[in-house]
Amino acid sequence: MSRSDNDAGATAAPGHPPEWFDAQYNNRARIPEHLAILREWAERSAAARAALPGTLDIAYGSEPGERLDVFTTARPRAPVLVYIHGGYWRALDKRDASFIAAPFVAAGALVVVTNYALCPAVSIATIVRQQQAALAWVWRHAAEHGGDPARIVVAGHSAGGQLAATMLATDWRAIEPGLPADLVRGALSLSGVFELEPLRHAPFLAPDLKLDAAAAERLSPVAMPAPRRPLFALVGGDESEEFLRQNALIRTAWGAAAVPVCEAVPGRNHMSVLRELAEPGARTHRLALELLGLPG
Repeated sequence: MSRSDNDAGATAAPGHPPEWFDAQYNNRARIPEHLAILREWAERSAAARAALPGTLDIAYGSEPGERLDVFTTARPRAPVLVYIHGGYWRALDKRDASFIAAPFVAAGALVVVTNYALCPAVSIATIVRQQQAALAWVWRHAAEHGGDPARIVVAGHSAGGQLAATMLATDWRAIEPGLPADLVRGALSLSGVFELEPLRHAPFLAPDLKLDAAAAERLSPVAMPAPRRPLFALVGGDESEEFLRQNALIRTAWGAAAVPVCEAVPGRNHMSVLRELAEPGARTHRLALELLGLPG
C-alpha cells in the first residue's frame, strides 16, 4: 500500500464531519454499478443452488434467521469453507452468496454459507453469537455431510470480514467447554471492517447499528487478542482510504505472524473484489485454497 505504516495503523482522525464518514463507508454510493453487481450475485447464486449438490436452509438455531446452506463435494473428509456474507450487518442474505460455493466445491471443499438476523432488529453482538452458534453446528455436523471438522476455514466479505476475523479470535472453550480451542483453522477477510468506531459517525449507517463506544470497541477485531491461526486480509485497491486503512490496521494490531497476508487487490472496488474469491486462478481464490490445504 502507498501509505506509510504509521499512517496505515493510525486510528481515524477525530473531527471529521459526518459527510466524510459517509463518503468513506457508503460503498453503494461510491459504486455506480452496484445494482448490476447485486443482480449478478443473485443470478449466479440461483444457478449455483440449482446445480450444486447439498442441503439448503438447515437450522443451526431456533430463530428464523439462524439457517445455513451446505454444498457438498465428492472429496471424502473434505476441508470445510464457511462463508459469511456482508451487507453492513443490516442487508443481504446467504442466498446472495451461493455463487461463492461453486469453484470451491469443484476444488474439493465442503462449503457452508451462513445466514444471520439483521440490524436494526438485532445487535451486532447478537449476530456474532449467531455466527459462533453456526460454527459450532458446522464442527458437530460437518462429518455428516462429508467434511472434516478438524479443517474449518472461515471467509467473509465486508461485515462478513469482521465476523470471519471474530470467529478466528473466538475463545471457543469459553463458548462451550466441549468445543476445540482451534475450531477455526484459518480465516480470509475481504474488505473487512476491523475497527467499528468510525461507523458510529456515519449518518447513513449509525441509526441501524445502534453502537455505543463500548460496544464498538468490544466488537472490533483490532481490540481482540491476536489468534494463533492465520488471517489473510485483502481489500480492493480502488476502495476508500478508510477501507485501505482498516485492512492495514488489523496487521498492525495482530502482527505479521497472525496476519501473514495483508494486501490490496489491484483494480477492484468494495464489491468487485468479491469476484476474486470465486474466480479460479485469482490470487484471492488461491489463498483460500491454501488455507483449506487444497492444491491451487
